[in-house]
Amino acid sequence: MSNDSGNVLLAVITGAILGVGAGILYAPAKGEKTRKKIKKNALKTKDDISHRISQATEELTKTAEEKKVDFELKLEDTISNMSYKADDIIMSLENKLAELKKKNAQLQK
Repeated sequence: MSNDSGNVLLAVITGAILGVGAGILYAPAKGEKTRKKIKKNALKTKDDISHRISQATEELTKTAEEKKVDFELKLEDTISNMSYKADDIIMSLENKLAELKKKNAQLQK
């Protein structure tokens, strides 16, 4: 999980906890009604957090897939360029070898 996503998730969880706590402190109802409200708010918060985690996971998965495809394309391009450069080097070496053979043949005459 990226640092920004982690910070957002921490802020959401902290806000949810503070919201539930404030709701308890300022609740005019007592006893069973308060417990029901707490349970309802806790379940709502849990669902909200689950939804946000799910969204963050989807976004991270999508980003990871995009980065993977981008990396693979760059890798293929790099390998292709290296292959062309290797061909150029081999051709240059073959030309140099041919020149040396010519010079060697002239020296042996």
